Amino acid sequence: MKVHHEGRGFLTILFFVLIVLNAGIIYLAPIPELIKYIVGGVSLAVFLFFLQFFRNPTRKIELNEKYVLAPADGKVVVIETTTEDEYFKGKERIQVSIFMSPVNVHVNRNPVTGLIKYFKYHPGKYLVAWHPKSSTENERTTIVYQLHKNVEILIRQVAGAAARRIKWYIEEGNSVIQGREFGFIKFGSRVDLFLPLDAEVKVTNGQITKGGQTVIAELK
Repeated sequence: MKVHHEGRGFLTILFFVLIVLNAGIIYLAPIPELIKYIVGGVSLAVFLFFLQFFRNPTRKIELNEKYVLAPADGKVVVIETTTEDEYFKGKERIQVSIFMSPVNVHVNRNPVTGLIKYFKYHPGKYLVAWHPKSSTENERTTIVYQLHKNVEILIRQVAGAAARRIKWYIEEGNSVIQGREFGFIKFGSRVDLFLPLDAEVKVTNGQITKGGQTVIAELK
């Protein structure tokens, strides 16, 4: 299992903090042996939790220009026709939203191959990721991919109540490849996709997704 580079510094600090804490308890604290074992067990569980959070599994990506692949691991929580105001200026789009819990892989992947036509970072609130207004009021990024025949896909990284840091590795004008990593959101979050109205959605509400593998929609 690979550890994502966003977590290496955090995990190193956490490791040494837990080592010092447990060493102090073992050698200095006048408490029963059972309590020392409990503290050690809890410390190990805490470290393993954060280790799995920052895991970065290798994924085999099958490129297909007709498919929109899942940008993240998680669960589909929204499939609806809605309006998008920031970029599409009130035009209707199909929205598919994926909620990423703290136990999911938090790597974000390009859903399509194309050109980054638009990018903007928005500071904001930290409502829970499944809140209806989180997509427009929380800290977030907005990214628009331009495909062949001028088809455009919008994706939005949305921070949640626990997610306090969004990372991205792209900028306007970049050419990107489907399934490649473009960002990371720490500690629970949400990713929204805004698709053309004629896209054929291939997932259902409540479905579990894998970034770079699950087909979200087929483009016409």
